[in-house]
Amino acid sequence: AHAGVSAQTVSRVANGMGTVQESTKRHVLQAMSDLGYRPNSAARALKLGSFRTIGVLSQTLSSIGDVRTIDEISRHAAEAGYATTLIPVHETRQAEVDRVFSRLQELAVDALILNLEAPQLAHAAAMLPPGVPVVYMDPAAPDADVIIDTDQVGGARQATEHLLGLGHETVWHISGPRSSRPAGRRIDGWREALTRGGRAVPDVLHGDWSVSSGYEQGRILAARADVTAVFCANDQMALGLYRALGEAGRTVPGDVSVVGFDGTDDGRGYAPPLTSVHHEFGEVGRLCVSAALALTRGDPVDPLAVIPTTLVVRDSTAPVH
Repeated sequence: AHAGVSAQTVSRVANGMGTVQESTKRHVLQAMSDLGYRPNSAARALKLGSFRTIGVLSQTLSSIGDVRTIDEISRHAAEAGYATTLIPVHETRQAEVDRVFSRLQELAVDALILNLEAPQLAHAAAMLPPGVPVVYMDPAAPDADVIIDTDQVGGARQATEHLLGLGHETVWHISGPRSSRPAGRRIDGWREALTRGGRAVPDVLHGDWSVSSGYEQGRILAARADVTAVFCANDQMALGLYRALGEAGRTVPGDVSVVGFDGTDDGRGYAPPLTSVHHEFGEVGRLCVSAALALTRGDPVDPLAVIPTTLVVRDSTAPVH
């Protein structure tokens, strides 16, 4: 009544559905502001059968890659008019994982996106709320209907082949945690490139995605004169490697060429700027949300989407002396 339009028009504006002239939309939004009106989400859920909310379970928030992925999921969900409920799984103990999955039974969500590691995925299907569509971010997820993944193997292969192409005899690798499937697939790509090239495959050094772990493993590599090229499984560990090499009096890329993975904006600010495999976080988030919403509508969805990576060459790599 305050806006001078029908209830149906107000509903279309509030729900972001249908076609409303821009001038009418602005008029309705101004009326909502004048009256302090807020849509009642509980009532709307009962009427529409939708909570306009997507649940996101993530194994960790400690790495920049996971944070960027969740940020993009949240952004694309918001653009579609959906909120996100984040449930972090901080521990791998079975009792803690079961507690987290049990909480899902109480949440009002239309769909779920799971960014979990293998131990949690192994029994996820039995614990998930019945009837709620699920999008997985791991190709090893059992009985998954939809999987969104990044070409981890191809990206690692690109990084390694780039270093071999610069004349390095072999490439050392600082990996992520042993339990991490993305880390494992990056090892596969690195090893595949070395094997195809007939090169020696050094022992893997395992970090935990953090700068400090890159530094600790980097100290081992910095002490070896035969190390001339290193592929790090993420950009943060590459930064730790930079420090270790610097402390040992070795330069990048004069003595050691370094490649990271994720292609974060921070890498451009490293000294020297870091060559890195660019991970399309925005596309991952968009496809996860798009698939989740399509499943809620009963629309057909491709069961597997693998997003390609791109090697961004900067100043941290150079031909071997």
